[in-house]
Amino acid sequence: MQLQIESKHLNGLVVIQPEVYQDERGFFMEAYRSDQFQELGLPINFAQDNHSRSAKNVLRGLHFQWDPPMGKLMRVTFGNAFLVAVDIRKNSPTLGNWYGREVTADNKLEIYAPAGFARGFCVLSDFAEIQYKCTGIYSNKAESGILWNDPKIGIEWPVKNPVLSKKDEIAQTLSAWLNSSESNNFIF
Repeated sequence: MQLQIESKHLNGLVVIQPEVYQDERGFFMEAYRSDQFQELGLPINFAQDNHSRSAKNVLRGLHFQWDPPMGKLMRVTFGNAFLVAVDIRKNSPTLGNWYGREVTADNKLEIYAPAGFARGFCVLSDFAEIQYKCTGIYSNKAESGILWNDPKIGIEWPVKNPVLSKKDEIAQTLSAWLNSSESNNFIF
């Protein structure tokens, strides 16, 4: 079985295509293998696995964490969703740029965004389940978010009236984050 990088974006973000064996019984794939991730130059030390289920038009994000720094390997295991990552690293040549891709349970793509990216998704099917491996343990004392529709970023979300949490409705803009004292701790 072989995992391969399908494409690279934004100075560190990669789309991974696993090899899938499928027949009339179903399918089998390896979503993660430390030896192959290491060969591809990707992290191999994941500290936490998360699994979320959301209804159609739910938009979660754009979330990030700086202590400990957290990269995420995201995939959709049920339904389909539009996964997004925004580079918020002050010293990055792609600061403020975003990448989005429809990922489905059928196409089995995985997106890895390293620490220094804000990540989010919106659900396009009736329900979707997103699983993600994280390189750091969650800490509510060193996490924040960027406003999902920040006009300076200009993400082209495929939903017009998303369902948002209160926290995501009032998230800060990227400019506000970059001017905050916390962002000085967020250099990678």
